[in-house]
Amino acid sequence: MRGAAPGGPRGTEVPRGDLLRLPLVGRFLRWRRARLAVQLCMGALAVVLVVHGLFGPTLAPKNLATLLVWVHWRGALVAALLLLGNVFCFGCPLLLPRELARRVTRPVRRLPRALRTKYVGLALFVLVLFLYEWLDLWASPAGTAWLILGYAGLALVVDASFSGAPFCKWVCPIGQFNFLASTLSPHEVRVRAPEVCDACATKDCIRGRRVPAPAPAAPARVVQRGCELDLFLPRKVGNLDCTFCLDCVHACPSDNVAIARRVPAEELLGDETRSGLGRLGRRRDLALFVVVFTFGALLNAFGMVSPVYAFQSWLADVLGTRSEGVVLLVLFALCLVVLPLVTLGPAALLARGRARVGLGEHVTRFVWSLAPLGFGVWLAHYSFHFLTGLWTFVPVAQHALAQAGVELLGKPRWGLGGLTEAQVWPLELGFLALGTLGSLSLTWRLAKRDFPRRVAAAFTPWAAVHLGLAASALWLLAQPMEMRGTYL
Repeated sequence: MRGAAPGGPRGTEVPRGDLLRLPLVGRFLRWRRARLAVQLCMGALAVVLVVHGLFGPTLAPKNLATLLVWVHWRGALVAALLLLGNVFCFGCPLLLPRELARRVTRPVRRLPRALRTKYVGLALFVLVLFLYEWLDLWASPAGTAWLILGYAGLALVVDASFSGAPFCKWVCPIGQFNFLASTLSPHEVRVRAPEVCDACATKDCIRGRRVPAPAPAAPARVVQRGCELDLFLPRKVGNLDCTFCLDCVHACPSDNVAIARRVPAEELLGDETRSGLGRLGRRRDLALFVVVFTFGALLNAFGMVSPVYAFQSWLADVLGTRSEGVVLLVLFALCLVVLPLVTLGPAALLARGRARVGLGEHVTRFVWSLAPLGFGVWLAHYSFHFLTGLWTFVPVAQHALAQAGVELLGKPRWGLGGLTEAQVWPLELGFLALGTLGSLSLTWRLAKRDFPRRVAAAFTPWAAVHLGLAASALWLLAQPMEMRGTYL
Protein backbone atom coordinates (compact mmCIF):
# COMPACT_ATOMS: atom_id res chain seq x y z
CA MET A 1 0.00 0.00 0.00
CA ARG A 2 1.50 3.31 -1.00
CA GLY A 3 1.12 6.51 0.96
CA ALA A 4 2.70 8.00 4.05
CA ALA A 5 5.44 6.44 6.12
CA PRO A 6 4.49 3.60 8.47
CA GLY A 7 2.61 4.88 11.48
CA GLY A 8 2.34 8.40 10.09
CA PRO A 9 -0.57 10.30 8.58
CA ARG A 10 -2.45 8.58 5.82
CA GLY A 11 -1.68 9.43 2.24
CA THR A 12 -4.29 10.80 -0.12
CA GLU A 13 -3.99 8.03 -2.69
CA VAL A 14 -6.90 5.68 -3.24
CA PRO A 15 -6.12 2.41 -1.42
CA ARG A 16 -5.17 -0.53 -3.60
CA GLY A 17 -6.80 -3.94 -3.53
CA ASP A 18 -10.00 -2.71 -1.87
CA LEU A 19 -12.15 -5.79 -1.21
CA LEU A 20 -15.27 -3.62 -1.14
CA ARG A 21 -14.70 -2.77 -4.82
CA LEU A 22 -14.52 -6.38 -6.02
CA PRO A 23 -17.54 -7.42 -8.13
CA LEU A 24 -19.01 -10.27 -6.04
CA VAL A 25 -17.20 -10.08 -2.70
CA GLY A 26 -17.62 -6.33 -2.51
CA ARG A 27 -21.31 -6.48 -3.26
CA PHE A 28 -21.83 -9.07 -0.52
CA LEU A 29 -19.83 -7.13 2.07
CA ARG A 30 -21.72 -3.94 1.28
CA TRP A 31 -25.00 -5.74 1.92
CA ARG A 32 -26.22 -4.62 5.35
CA ARG A 33 -27.25 -8.17 6.27
CA ALA A 34 -23.96 -9.76 5.23
CA ARG A 35 -22.61 -10.13 8.73
CA LEU A 36 -25.92 -11.40 10.06
CA ALA A 37 -26.07 -14.02 7.30
CA VAL A 38 -22.60 -15.31 8.19
CA GLN A 39 -23.40 -15.22 11.91
CA LEU A 40 -26.57 -17.25 11.37
CA CYS A 41 -24.62 -19.91 9.49
CA MET A 42 -21.95 -19.99 12.19
CA GLY A 43 -24.64 -20.02 14.88
CA ALA A 44 -26.35 -23.01 13.30
CA LEU A 45 -23.01 -24.82 13.21
CA ALA A 46 -22.38 -23.95 16.86
CA VAL A 47 -25.75 -25.47 17.80
CA VAL A 48 -24.83 -28.64 15.92
CA LEU A 49 -21.51 -28.83 17.74
CA VAL A 50 -23.13 -28.38 21.16
CA VAL A 51 -25.81 -30.99 20.48
CA HIS A 52 -23.35 -33.52 19.06
CA GLY A 53 -20.89 -32.78 21.84
CA LEU A 54 -23.48 -33.48 24.54
CA PHE A 55 -25.40 -36.32 22.94
CA GLY A 56 -23.11 -37.74 20.25
CA PRO A 57 -20.30 -40.30 20.49
CA THR A 58 -18.01 -39.92 23.49
CA LEU A 59 -15.01 -40.91 21.37
CA ALA A 60 -13.49 -37.55 20.38
CA PRO A 61 -12.39 -38.45 16.82
CA LYS A 62 -15.99 -39.40 15.97
CA ASN A 63 -17.57 -36.31 17.47
CA LEU A 64 -18.05 -33.10 15.50
CA ALA A 65 -17.54 -30.89 18.56
CA THR A 66 -13.98 -31.96 19.30
CA LEU A 67 -12.96 -32.53 15.68
CA LEU A 68 -14.24 -29.29 14.20
CA VAL A 69 -13.28 -27.06 17.14
CA TRP A 70 -9.79 -28.33 17.98
CA VAL A 71 -8.64 -29.40 14.50
CA HIS A 72 -10.52 -27.58 11.74
CA TRP A 73 -11.68 -24.33 13.33
CA ARG A 74 -8.30 -23.44 14.81
CA GLY A 75 -6.53 -24.20 11.55
CA ALA A 76 -9.06 -22.23 9.49
CA LEU A 77 -8.84 -19.35 11.97
CA VAL A 78 -5.09 -18.79 11.62
CA ALA A 79 -5.23 -19.37 7.84
CA ALA A 80 -7.93 -16.71 7.47
CA LEU A 81 -5.92 -14.28 9.61
CA LEU A 82 -2.90 -14.86 7.39
CA LEU A 83 -4.70 -14.53 4.07
CA LEU A 84 -7.52 -12.05 4.74
CA GLY A 85 -7.90 -10.66 8.23
CA ASN A 86 -10.13 -11.01 11.27
CA VAL A 87 -12.76 -13.12 9.54
CA PHE A 88 -13.90 -15.01 12.63
CA CYS A 89 -14.85 -11.90 14.59
CA PHE A 90 -16.79 -10.74 11.53
CA GLY A 91 -18.89 -13.91 11.61
CA CYS A 92 -18.85 -14.55 15.37
CA PRO A 93 -22.17 -16.18 16.35
CA LEU A 94 -21.82 -15.26 20.04
CA LEU A 95 -23.23 -11.79 19.34
CA LEU A 96 -26.59 -13.12 18.13
CA PRO A 97 -28.00 -13.65 21.66
CA ARG A 98 -26.79 -10.16 22.56
CA GLU A 99 -28.61 -8.60 19.63
CA LEU A 100 -31.81 -10.39 20.65
CA ALA A 101 -31.40 -9.30 24.28
CA ARG A 102 -30.90 -5.67 23.25
CA ARG A 103 -34.28 -5.66 21.58
CA VAL A 104 -35.70 -6.03 25.08
CA THR A 105 -33.28 -3.92 27.11
CA ARG A 106 -30.65 -1.37 26.12
CA PRO A 107 -27.84 -1.07 28.68
CA VAL A 108 -26.57 2.44 29.35
CA ARG A 109 -23.77 1.75 31.85
CA ARG A 110 -20.18 1.51 30.68
CA LEU A 111 -17.93 -1.31 31.79
CA PRO A 112 -16.12 -0.14 34.99
CA ARG A 113 -12.93 1.71 34.13
CA ALA A 114 -10.81 -0.69 36.18
CA LEU A 115 -11.85 -3.52 33.87
CA ARG A 116 -11.20 -1.62 30.64
CA THR A 117 -7.82 -3.24 30.05
CA LYS A 118 -6.61 -6.32 28.22
CA TYR A 119 -5.72 -8.02 31.52
CA VAL A 120 -9.19 -9.59 31.71
CA GLY A 121 -8.93 -11.10 28.23
CA LEU A 122 -5.32 -12.11 28.94
CA ALA A 123 -6.33 -13.99 32.11
CA LEU A 124 -9.13 -15.79 30.25
CA PHE A 125 -6.75 -16.65 27.40
CA VAL A 126 -4.33 -18.31 29.84
CA LEU A 127 -7.28 -20.02 31.56
CA VAL A 128 -8.49 -21.55 28.27
CA LEU A 129 -4.97 -22.80 27.48
CA PHE A 130 -4.76 -24.31 30.96
CA LEU A 131 -8.19 -25.96 30.85
CA TYR A 132 -7.41 -27.36 27.41
CA GLU A 133 -4.48 -29.29 28.88
CA TRP A 134 -5.84 -30.03 32.35
CA LEU A 135 -9.29 -31.27 31.28
CA ASP A 136 -8.07 -32.79 27.98
CA LEU A 137 -10.74 -30.79 26.15
CA TRP A 138 -9.46 -32.07 22.81
CA ALA A 139 -10.61 -35.54 23.97
CA SER A 140 -13.86 -34.44 25.64
CA PRO A 141 -16.87 -33.73 23.38
CA ALA A 142 -19.06 -32.82 26.36
CA GLY A 143 -16.36 -30.55 27.83
CA THR A 144 -15.99 -28.80 24.49
CA ALA A 145 -19.76 -28.32 24.23
CA TRP A 146 -19.94 -26.83 27.73
CA LEU A 147 -17.03 -24.54 26.89
CA ILE A 148 -19.00 -23.21 23.89
CA LEU A 149 -22.09 -22.71 26.04
CA GLY A 150 -20.11 -21.02 28.80
CA TYR A 151 -18.43 -18.75 26.29
CA ALA A 152 -21.77 -17.74 24.77
CA GLY A 153 -23.27 -17.18 28.22
CA LEU A 154 -20.39 -14.93 29.28
CA ALA A 155 -20.71 -12.88 26.08
CA LEU A 156 -24.46 -12.47 26.67
CA VAL A 157 -24.09 -11.42 30.32
CA VAL A 158 -21.32 -8.88 29.65
CA ASP A 159 -22.83 -7.25 26.58
CA ALA A 160 -26.38 -7.29 27.95
CA SER A 161 -25.17 -5.53 31.10
CA PHE A 162 -22.94 -2.84 29.62
CA SER A 163 -23.19 -0.56 26.59
CA GLY A 164 -20.97 -0.73 23.52
CA ALA A 165 -19.11 -3.95 22.82
CA PRO A 166 -17.15 -4.58 26.05
CA PHE A 167 -16.97 -8.34 25.58
CA CYS A 168 -15.28 -8.01 22.20
CA LYS A 169 -12.96 -5.18 23.20
CA TRP A 170 -11.86 -6.21 26.67
CA VAL A 171 -13.02 -9.71 27.65
CA CYS A 172 -13.06 -12.19 24.76
CA PRO A 173 -9.78 -14.19 24.76
CA ILE A 174 -10.29 -15.37 21.18
CA GLY A 175 -10.90 -11.78 20.15
CA GLN A 176 -7.68 -10.63 21.80
CA PHE A 177 -5.80 -13.42 19.99
CA ASN A 178 -7.39 -12.34 16.71
CA PHE A 179 -6.62 -8.66 17.25
CA LEU A 180 -2.95 -9.36 17.84
CA ALA A 181 -2.62 -11.92 15.04
CA SER A 182 -4.42 -9.60 12.60
CA THR A 183 -1.54 -7.12 12.89
CA LEU A 184 0.14 -9.61 10.53
CA SER A 185 -2.84 -9.71 8.15
CA PRO A 186 -2.67 -8.24 4.62
CA HIS A 187 -5.91 -6.18 4.82
CA GLU A 188 -7.09 -3.27 6.93
CA VAL A 189 -10.32 -1.31 7.30
CA ARG A 190 -9.36 2.32 6.64
CA VAL A 191 -10.56 5.52 5.02
CA ARG A 192 -10.24 5.94 1.28
CA ALA A 193 -9.63 9.69 1.22
CA PRO A 194 -8.73 11.52 4.48
CA GLU A 195 -9.84 14.87 3.08
CA VAL A 196 -13.41 13.56 2.82
CA CYS A 197 -13.36 12.73 6.54
CA ASP A 198 -11.92 16.17 7.33
CA ALA A 199 -14.97 17.76 5.71
CA CYS A 200 -17.45 15.42 7.43
CA ALA A 201 -19.58 17.11 10.08
CA THR A 202 -21.60 14.13 11.35
CA LYS A 203 -18.85 11.57 12.11
CA ASP A 204 -21.35 8.78 11.50
CA CYS A 205 -18.61 6.13 11.42
CA ILE A 206 -18.23 6.49 15.19
CA ARG A 207 -21.57 8.04 16.26
CA GLY A 208 -23.86 6.06 13.98
CA ARG A 209 -26.28 7.31 11.36
CA ARG A 210 -29.32 8.99 12.87
CA VAL A 211 -32.67 10.26 11.66
CA PRO A 212 -34.85 12.85 13.43
CA ALA A 213 -37.44 11.43 15.81
CA PRO A 214 -41.15 11.96 15.02
CA ALA A 215 -41.69 13.97 18.21
CA PRO A 216 -39.77 17.27 18.55
CA ALA A 217 -38.54 16.53 22.08
CA ALA A 218 -37.55 12.92 21.41
CA PRO A 219 -33.91 11.99 20.74
CA ALA A 220 -32.76 11.17 17.22
CA ARG A 221 -33.15 7.53 16.23
CA VAL A 222 -30.05 5.52 15.30
CA VAL A 223 -30.69 3.59 12.08
CA GLN A 224 -27.12 2.34 11.68
CA ARG A 225 -24.72 2.15 14.61
CA GLY A 226 -21.14 3.29 14.34
CA CYS A 227 -18.04 1.58 15.71
CA GLU A 228 -18.83 0.12 19.13
CA LEU A 229 -15.16 -0.47 19.86
CA ASP A 230 -14.45 3.28 19.89
CA LEU A 231 -12.24 3.31 16.80
CA PHE A 232 -12.69 6.66 15.03
CA LEU A 233 -11.84 5.67 11.47
CA PRO A 234 -9.83 8.77 10.41
CA ARG A 235 -7.58 8.24 13.46
CA LYS A 236 -7.59 4.44 13.35
CA VAL A 237 -4.25 2.74 12.69
CA GLY A 238 -4.08 -0.93 11.77
CA ASN A 239 -6.17 -3.88 12.91
CA LEU A 240 -5.82 -3.84 16.69
CA ASP A 241 -9.28 -3.91 18.31
CA CYS A 242 -10.99 -4.08 14.88
CA THR A 243 -13.54 -6.89 14.57
CA PHE A 244 -14.14 -6.23 10.85
CA CYS A 245 -17.82 -5.74 11.73
CA LEU A 246 -18.11 -3.19 8.87
CA ASP A 247 -20.52 -0.99 10.82
CA CYS A 248 -18.38 1.96 9.71
CA VAL A 249 -18.83 0.90 6.08
CA HIS A 250 -22.61 0.97 6.38
CA ALA A 251 -22.69 4.15 8.51
CA CYS A 252 -20.41 6.31 6.35
CA PRO A 253 -22.60 8.66 4.25
CA SER A 254 -19.77 9.29 1.77
CA ASP A 255 -18.81 5.72 0.92
CA ASN A 256 -15.31 6.56 2.11
CA VAL A 257 -14.30 3.26 3.73
CA ALA A 258 -12.07 0.59 2.21
CA ILE A 259 -10.81 -2.86 3.14
CA ALA A 260 -7.43 -2.22 1.61
CA ARG A 261 -4.20 -4.13 1.13
CA ARG A 262 -1.34 -3.14 3.35
CA VAL A 263 2.09 -4.32 4.49
CA PRO A 264 1.66 -6.84 7.34
CA ALA A 265 2.98 -5.63 10.73
CA GLU A 266 3.38 -2.08 9.37
CA GLU A 267 1.18 -0.77 12.16
CA LEU A 268 3.62 -2.01 14.84
CA LEU A 269 6.32 0.47 13.81
CA GLY A 270 4.53 3.65 14.83
CA ASP A 271 4.04 4.88 18.38
CA GLU A 272 1.64 7.71 17.72
CA THR A 273 -1.62 8.11 19.60
CA ARG A 274 -4.26 5.86 18.03
CA SER A 275 -8.01 6.07 18.29
CA GLY A 276 -9.33 3.67 20.91
CA LEU A 277 -5.84 2.48 21.86
CA GLY A 278 -3.60 5.38 22.80
CA ARG A 279 0.13 4.78 22.32
CA LEU A 280 1.34 1.20 22.01
CA GLY A 281 4.54 2.16 23.84
CA ARG A 282 2.46 2.88 26.95
CA ARG A 283 0.07 -0.06 26.78
CA ARG A 284 1.67 -2.57 29.12
CA ASP A 285 -1.45 -4.73 29.08
CA LEU A 286 -1.08 -5.16 25.32
CA ALA A 287 2.66 -5.72 25.64
CA LEU A 288 2.07 -8.48 28.20
CA PHE A 289 -0.43 -10.10 25.86
CA VAL A 290 2.23 -10.15 23.12
CA VAL A 291 4.54 -12.01 25.51
CA VAL A 292 1.87 -14.57 26.43
CA PHE A 293 0.83 -14.86 22.78
CA THR A 294 4.40 -15.80 21.77
CA PHE A 295 5.48 -17.98 24.68
CA GLY A 296 1.99 -19.51 24.80
CA ALA A 297 2.48 -20.69 21.23
CA LEU A 298 5.58 -22.60 22.32
CA LEU A 299 3.83 -23.92 25.43
CA ASN A 300 0.81 -25.13 23.47
CA ALA A 301 3.04 -27.01 21.04
CA PHE A 302 5.19 -28.38 23.89
CA GLY A 303 2.07 -29.91 25.45
CA MET A 304 1.63 -32.17 22.41
CA VAL A 305 5.10 -33.73 22.09
CA SER A 306 6.45 -36.70 24.04
CA PRO A 307 9.24 -34.86 25.96
CA VAL A 308 6.58 -32.96 27.91
CA TYR A 309 5.50 -36.15 29.68
CA ALA A 310 9.02 -36.90 30.87
CA PHE A 311 9.39 -33.30 32.03
CA GLN A 312 6.06 -33.38 33.86
CA SER A 313 7.04 -36.65 35.56
CA TRP A 314 10.33 -35.14 36.70
CA LEU A 315 8.53 -32.01 37.86
CA ALA A 316 6.04 -34.09 39.86
CA ASP A 317 8.92 -35.87 41.61
CA VAL A 318 10.61 -32.57 42.44
CA LEU A 319 7.38 -31.10 43.80
CA GLY A 320 6.43 -34.30 45.59
CA THR A 321 2.95 -34.36 44.11
CA ARG A 322 0.92 -36.43 41.67
CA SER A 323 -1.67 -33.73 41.06
CA GLU A 324 -1.75 -32.99 37.35
CA GLY A 325 -3.27 -29.58 38.04
CA VAL A 326 -0.41 -28.53 40.31
CA VAL A 327 2.20 -29.78 37.84
CA LEU A 328 0.52 -27.90 34.99
CA LEU A 329 0.33 -24.72 37.07
CA VAL A 330 4.07 -24.87 37.66
CA LEU A 331 4.70 -25.67 33.98
CA PHE A 332 2.60 -22.67 32.93
CA ALA A 333 4.41 -20.42 35.40
CA LEU A 334 7.78 -21.57 34.08
CA CYS A 335 6.83 -21.03 30.43
CA LEU A 336 4.75 -17.85 30.72
CA VAL A 337 6.51 -16.05 33.57
CA VAL A 338 10.01 -17.35 34.32
CA LEU A 339 11.13 -18.00 30.74
CA PRO A 340 10.06 -14.53 29.47
CA LEU A 341 11.79 -12.86 32.42
CA VAL A 342 15.11 -14.65 31.93
CA THR A 343 15.13 -14.05 28.17
CA LEU A 344 13.52 -10.66 27.64
CA GLY A 345 14.94 -9.02 30.76
CA PRO A 346 18.65 -9.38 29.86
CA ALA A 347 17.92 -8.57 26.20
CA ALA A 348 16.22 -5.33 27.21
CA LEU A 349 19.05 -4.36 29.57
CA LEU A 350 21.69 -4.94 26.90
CA ALA A 351 19.72 -3.28 24.11
CA ARG A 352 18.82 -0.20 26.12
CA GLY A 353 22.40 0.42 27.21
CA ARG A 354 22.74 3.81 28.87
CA ALA A 355 19.74 5.33 27.17
CA ARG A 356 17.50 7.43 29.35
CA VAL A 357 14.37 5.53 28.37
CA GLY A 358 13.04 3.43 31.25
CA LEU A 359 13.44 -0.34 31.14
CA GLY A 360 9.69 -0.93 31.25
CA GLU A 361 9.04 1.52 28.42
CA HIS A 362 11.80 -0.04 26.33
CA VAL A 363 10.34 -3.54 26.78
CA THR A 364 6.84 -2.26 26.00
CA ARG A 365 8.13 -0.72 22.77
CA PHE A 366 10.28 -3.64 21.60
CA VAL A 367 8.17 -6.57 22.74
CA TRP A 368 5.96 -6.08 19.68
CA SER A 369 8.80 -7.57 17.62
CA LEU A 370 7.81 -10.95 19.08
CA ALA A 371 4.41 -10.89 17.34
CA PRO A 372 5.48 -12.19 13.87
CA LEU A 373 7.45 -15.08 15.40
CA GLY A 374 4.61 -15.97 17.75
CA PHE A 375 2.12 -15.98 14.91
CA GLY A 376 4.50 -18.10 12.82
CA VAL A 377 4.58 -20.74 15.58
CA TRP A 378 0.79 -20.77 15.91
CA LEU A 379 0.50 -21.09 12.13
CA ALA A 380 3.00 -23.94 11.90
CA HIS A 381 1.42 -25.84 14.79
CA TYR A 382 -2.24 -25.44 13.83
CA SER A 383 -1.58 -26.03 10.13
CA PHE A 384 -0.06 -29.40 11.03
CA HIS A 385 -3.26 -30.59 12.71
CA PHE A 386 -5.52 -28.94 10.16
CA LEU A 387 -3.81 -30.28 7.05
CA THR A 388 -3.06 -33.79 8.33
CA GLY A 389 -6.71 -34.12 9.37
CA LEU A 390 -8.15 -32.07 6.51
CA TRP A 391 -10.93 -34.44 5.37
CA THR A 392 -11.62 -36.25 8.62
CA PHE A 393 -14.78 -34.21 9.17
CA VAL A 394 -16.45 -35.91 6.17
CA PRO A 395 -16.83 -39.41 7.67
CA VAL A 396 -17.67 -37.93 11.07
CA ALA A 397 -20.47 -35.86 9.51
CA GLN A 398 -21.64 -38.93 7.58
CA HIS A 399 -21.68 -40.94 10.80
CA ALA A 400 -23.55 -38.19 12.68
CA LEU A 401 -26.28 -38.05 10.02
CA ALA A 402 -26.51 -41.84 9.90
CA GLN A 403 -26.96 -41.92 13.68
CA ALA A 404 -29.79 -39.41 13.26
CA GLY A 405 -31.43 -41.69 10.67
CA VAL A 406 -30.45 -39.58 7.66
CA GLU A 407 -28.51 -41.40 4.93
CA LEU A 408 -28.05 -38.27 2.85
CA LEU A 409 -24.25 -38.47 2.69
CA GLY A 410 -23.95 -42.25 2.50
CA LYS A 411 -21.81 -44.53 4.63
CA PRO A 412 -18.86 -43.06 6.54
CA ARG A 413 -15.60 -43.15 4.60
CA TRP A 414 -13.27 -43.61 7.53
CA GLY A 415 -10.27 -43.85 5.25
CA LEU A 416 -10.35 -40.13 4.48
CA GLY A 417 -7.55 -38.17 6.13
CA GLY A 418 -5.39 -35.37 4.84
CA LEU A 419 -1.86 -34.55 3.80
CA THR A 420 1.02 -36.63 5.09
CA GLU A 421 3.40 -35.30 7.73
CA ALA A 422 6.14 -35.19 5.10
CA GLN A 423 3.97 -32.98 2.89
CA VAL A 424 3.09 -30.61 5.74
CA TRP A 425 6.62 -30.28 7.11
CA PRO A 426 7.86 -27.80 4.45
CA LEU A 427 4.84 -25.59 5.17
CA GLU A 428 5.61 -25.65 8.88
CA LEU A 429 9.19 -24.65 8.18
CA GLY A 430 8.00 -21.89 5.86
CA PHE A 431 5.62 -20.40 8.42
CA LEU A 432 8.27 -20.52 11.12
CA ALA A 433 10.88 -18.97 8.81
CA LEU A 434 8.51 -16.17 7.76
CA GLY A 435 7.68 -15.42 11.37
CA THR A 436 11.36 -15.36 12.36
CA LEU A 437 12.33 -13.09 9.48
CA GLY A 438 9.39 -10.83 10.24
CA SER A 439 10.48 -10.47 13.86
CA LEU A 440 14.09 -9.79 12.90
CA SER A 441 13.05 -7.18 10.32
CA LEU A 442 10.68 -5.50 12.77
CA THR A 443 13.38 -5.46 15.47
CA TRP A 444 15.86 -3.78 13.12
CA ARG A 445 13.36 -1.08 12.19
CA LEU A 446 12.41 -0.51 15.83
CA ALA A 447 16.10 -0.19 16.68
CA LYS A 448 16.51 2.41 13.92
CA ARG A 449 13.51 4.28 15.27
CA ASP A 450 14.51 4.36 18.94
CA PHE A 451 18.32 4.09 18.77
CA PRO A 452 19.44 5.68 15.48
CA ARG A 453 23.04 6.07 16.69
CA ARG A 454 23.49 2.50 17.92
CA VAL A 455 21.17 0.40 15.79
CA ALA A 456 23.26 -2.79 15.79
CA ALA A 457 23.80 -2.69 19.56
CA ALA A 458 20.06 -2.37 20.19
CA PHE A 459 19.16 -4.96 17.56
CA THR A 460 21.55 -7.77 18.54
CA PRO A 461 20.19 -8.78 21.98
CA TRP A 462 16.59 -8.90 20.77
CA ALA A 463 17.64 -10.75 17.63
CA ALA A 464 19.36 -13.35 19.82
CA VAL A 465 16.07 -13.87 21.68
CA HIS A 466 14.16 -14.31 18.42
CA LEU A 467 16.66 -16.81 17.06
CA GLY A 468 16.67 -18.74 20.32
CA LEU A 469 12.88 -18.95 20.38
CA ALA A 470 12.83 -19.93 16.70
CA ALA A 471 15.33 -22.73 17.39
CA SER A 472 13.13 -23.95 20.26
CA ALA A 473 10.09 -23.89 18.00
CA LEU A 474 11.96 -25.80 15.30
CA TRP A 475 12.92 -28.48 17.83
CA LEU A 476 9.30 -28.73 19.02
CA LEU A 477 7.88 -29.01 15.51
CA ALA A 478 10.44 -31.71 14.65
CA GLN A 479 9.17 -33.93 17.49
CA PRO A 480 6.46 -36.55 16.85
CA MET A 481 3.24 -34.71 17.69
CA GLU A 482 0.01 -36.16 19.04
CA MET A 483 -2.82 -36.38 16.53
CA ARG A 484 -5.26 -34.88 18.98
CA GLY A 485 -8.92 -34.93 18.05
CA THR A 486 -8.58 -37.23 15.02
CA TYR A 487 -8.52 -40.98 14.49
CA LEU A 488 -5.32 -40.82 12.42
